[in-house]
Amino acid sequence: MRQDILDDIRQDEAELTAIRRDIHRHPETRFEEVRTAALVAEKLREWGLEVETGIGRTGVVGTLKGRHPLGHNQAQRAIGLRADMDALFIQEETGLPHASAVPGKMHACGHDGHTTMLLGAARYLARNPDFAGTVHFIFQPAEEAGTGAAAMIQDGLFERFPMDSVWGMHNTPGLPAGAFATRPGPILAGADFWGVTFHGTGGHGGAAPHLATDATVVLGQFLMAVHTIIPRNLKPTEPAALSVGYVHGGTQGSPNVMPAKVEVRGTARYFRPEAQAMIRRRLRELAETLAAASGCSAEFTYEALCPPTVNAPEKVAAANAAAAAVAGAAEVGEFPMSTGGEDFAFMLQQKPGVFMRIGNGVNPDGSFHNVHTPLYDFNDEILVPGAAYWASLVQQELGLGEAARVEDAA
Repeated sequence: MRQDILDDIRQDEAELTAIRRDIHRHPETRFEEVRTAALVAEKLREWGLEVETGIGRTGVVGTLKGRHPLGHNQAQRAIGLRADMDALFIQEETGLPHASAVPGKMHACGHDGHTTMLLGAARYLARNPDFAGTVHFIFQPAEEAGTGAAAMIQDGLFERFPMDSVWGMHNTPGLPAGAFATRPGPILAGADFWGVTFHGTGGHGGAAPHLATDATVVLGQFLMAVHTIIPRNLKPTEPAALSVGYVHGGTQGSPNVMPAKVEVRGTARYFRPEAQAMIRRRLRELAETLAAASGCSAEFTYEALCPPTVNAPEKVAAANAAAAAVAGAAEVGEFPMSTGGEDFAFMLQQKPGVFMRIGNGVNPDGSFHNVHTPLYDFNDEILVPGAAYWASLVQQELGLGEAARVEDAA
């Protein structure tokens, strides 16, 4: 194990914890990460990195070059390490001293910790640039919207900061604190949003329901039918998910009024483009057919957010070796495929790399608060091992150049 890396980073643990809790207390949602980006840029500059801001609106990239030269036969090498910065639209209920001070917003997915772990790695590597090549520290906005990675790419991320590979990491409640896990190939699903607005005439629900075309009847039939799409159109062994997350119609103060319009929205998850196409087609067919059968109409929308997250198989060994150097081989496992979504997928479409999971811990009774819930909080105990993983990965991927090795040997 690289105890030297862990011990070196541990001297920053109190400051990293303070940074993480400060970010947690001041959550910023999609493309509003102005304060967070400013804090990140300030710290990176303080530690001697080159910094560019405003990439993909509120993204930040810090660049650090290793102290060792490359051999004369070696091309310039560079890697990108990415963390997300944005929070969620959730009212926090933890009651912690560092709980969100912004009503209706909280860091319920641990992006405050992701940002801080990458800052910790940047500080360590700035003190110990014992590698040959370049590291780009990518702090991304709007992951929860599924649009931040694409925004940075469209703003020239990979042209302005050339890199050979790109790497990401996410905390995982339920996995032991400081343990690591990933897998070759697909690890997370493609994630889309869909919606249907049913239009009827509406009417008086007490005196004249027979004179109305009732959009709520269509809604009820559609809600039941949605959950037949996957089990009756995909093989039982194929992972996919289709869920409803929003339903609205009518006015609470007028329960005797049949609404002329009702809305439903949800999410779709898939691993194959053929499955995505089937889900999209069947949602539209059911919405339009059921609406027509009741004399109503349906307005269907489908928003493709991000593709499946696919790790480069040839890079997984390096990621696992970097994790094992920090946590020990026994604490590195294979993560099962999940129908969670992650817009880091866009970056992996451009460059090979790996999305790693780090355990956020489990309570003594085996319980834990999952991400995207009001009681979740990032576990500060994993700030040091998370930052150490990043530092270990840099040494794993960039190591020493040929000239530096010859010099050291002499």
